[in-house]
Amino acid sequence: MKPAVTIALVPQIRKGPWIYWDDLETSMQKAAELGFPAVELFTPSPLDAEQINKLCMTYGLQIAAVGTGAGKVLQGLTLTDPDPHVRQKATGFIQEMIHFGAQLGAPAIIGSMQGNVPVDVNREQALEWLAQGLNHLGSYAESQEVPLIYEPLNRYETNLINRLGEGARFLNGLGSRNVRLLADLFHMNIEETSLADSIREAGSLIGHVHYADSHRGPMGTGHTEVPPVMEALRAIGYDGYVSAEAFPWPTPDEAARKTIASFRLHFVY
Repeated sequence: MKPAVTIALVPQIRKGPWIYWDDLETSMQKAAELGFPAVELFTPSPLDAEQINKLCMTYGLQIAAVGTGAGKVLQGLTLTDPDPHVRQKATGFIQEMIHFGAQLGAPAIIGSMQGNVPVDVNREQALEWLAQGLNHLGSYAESQEVPLIYEPLNRYETNLINRLGEGARFLNGLGSRNVRLLADLFHMNIEETSLADSIREAGSLIGHVHYADSHRGPMGTGHTEVPPVMEALRAIGYDGYVSAEAFPWPTPDEAARKTIASFRLHFVY
């Protein structure tokens, strides 16, 4: 398992749970100096992949994943919008982000762009739209030689799928076998009875982990018990990224330091 730290470049979400902001190169330099081997990017749209690859070479970093949530934040796009034109635009935006990430060797994450069960639409129909989107995008990601990451969110952010086990059953019903789950410890603290048991239940379907404490601050500042989580991830053979998607408390630099210290303590990195 490898630690990563998030970098957001979308001013409209300034108060959101991402560690570093504003300048990409400065953030990458700081991440590298603290010992992170990778960063996770949240951008308004695809950036210049060649430039980012050059920065990765300069600072000895990898890209752990790229987020797609700006498609909802900036454009109001989701995969479960009742308007087929909006769903098509959402699929197109995510496809562009998949291609962007693939140029960096990184998967794209679908979180907020999954949307919700719309008013006056039954749940089965919304889940069918979600499945259609994930099947298409999972197949496209496979053609780009990267997985697609789907993130169950807590009940306050979506009424579609909130728990890892529920997400695993949904993914097992898809035609595409290229979609993986994101285990976000903050969302799981709200929804799961046991973080460790839910990780074991999802097993090999987990393709990415978000590392944040119970109140979404940097790990070590809340009441999440990390050892059982670490043991469960090892038990399922998880060897991917554990990425800090947390509020930058009290400052971005201090949040990053707390994160890498917590990872080294519990994961013996």
